[in-house]
Parts: sequence; C-alpha cells; structure tokens
Amino acid sequence: MKRRLVATLFLTSISSTLQGQQVSTATTDKSQHTSQFVTVAPEVKLEVLDWGGTGRPIVLLAGLGNDAHVFDNFAPSLTTNYHVYGITRRGFGASSRPSVEHENYAADRLGDDVLAVVEALKLKRPVLVGHSVGGELSSIGTRYPEKIAGLVYLDAGYAYAFYDADRGDMVIDRNSLEKELTTLIALLPPKERKAQVKELLDRSLPRFEKDLQEFQKQLAAVPDTAPVPPVTPTTTVSIAIMSGARKY
Repeated sequence: MKRRLVATLFLTSISSTLQGQQVSTATTDKSQHTSQFVTVAPEVKLEVLDWGGTGRPIVLLAGLGNDAHVFDNFAPSLTTNYHVYGITRRGFGASSRPSVEHENYAADRLGDDVLAVVEALKLKRPVLVGHSVGGELSSIGTRYPEKIAGLVYLDAGYAYAFYDADRGDMVIDRNSLEKELTTLIALLPPKERKAQVKELLDRSLPRFEKDLQEFQKQLAAVPDTAPVPPVTPTTTVSIAIMSGARKY
C-alpha cells in the first residue's frame, strides 16, 4: 500500500512533465540511419542511432518517455553541418531496462551513460542537445564541462535541468530532504549533526513545506473521483528517473 501511495504521488506530480510528450512506438524507421548498441555499464546497452553528416558531432537526447527515433524527422536537417547521433536512454525503446532502483536511474548515472557512449564512439567534444527532461545535460555540464562543446536545451527549462531556489520544486526538494534526513541518522561528529539540523530547520523543511502548500492548491482542483494514471513499465521508469533528479 505504501509503495502504491508513493507511486500515485509521483505520478500526479510529474503528470505535467509527461503531458505532451508522445512515447515513440514506431516499429519502422522514418529516416536513413545506422543503429548499434553500446555497452555503458555491466549488462546495460543503449541503442545509438547515427544519421551521418559532416562536422562537429551532435548527440540528441530524447524527452522522458521517448526513444531516439523521435528525432527521425528532425535529425537529417542537421547533417549538412554536423555528424548527428541519437541515444535511447536506459529503460526505454530498444535499450536495456535495468531494475527500477535509485542507483540505476539517478541523474548522474544517466549522464554517465551518455559519456560512455561519447567515449565508446570516440566523439571529440560533441554538442549535446536534450529535449525536455535535460538532466543528463546538466549532469555532464556540471561535472565534465571539458568533455563537451556545448549544451542545447529544447523545452527543458525545468527544475531538474536548472534548479531555481526561489521557486523550488516538490520532487527535487523531496529528494534532497530525503538525502539530508538519511545523513542525519548516520554516524557523524556532533558538529556536523548540529549543522545538518540547522540546515533542515532553517531551509530544507520550510522550502518543502512551501512545495506541499503549492501542491495542495493544485490537488484542490482535481476531483476526488479523478482516475489515477496507470502504472506501466514506462511510467515506472519515468518515476524512477524523476525520483533520481537532483539540483543543478
């Protein structure tokens, strides 16, 4: 029951993220490209599309719920000036679907996947172009800016791409709060524990309280009889990715 309630909460809170993003279900390709699978972790392979082209490499990253084939119509328009690739992230399309655990879908783990593909294909400082979810872009840009030439966010101005402390975000603030509470019960020196408690009381808890108040306003407009979105393999992975989002 507890897991169901948590899943319902996350499904509701990320519904606006998933709206308007079509899940790519096409069984035939819409453009000419080659396809290969790149191993990015033990027993995890990602589908990588190559539309060809000349010039600096560009890597396209799909929005949440899509695979790389969502760019079939768009990618060829870039091949005149760039060598264009697309990656289907883990959990979607033909890529591997590891078990739905935090460490398998955390933002930095997804960013590491992209870097593993870049290194496997020997791409020299590519431009990363990400639609919507954008977490991989921010992860790589924050940790390894020297490995890329640029980041392009397509409709990706969300908190998991760039966190605005003034606005906050319930999912990301919840993730941070959970991490801080876990740290609080760890065996830390008294000085560190005191600092952690002060941070919780002064900032983290008040921020999350504001998030909940805003979420309460949103829920007030939802009828009690409104259906809960079905929990499918795709939404389960999407929830895991959102629960692994962090502040950038």
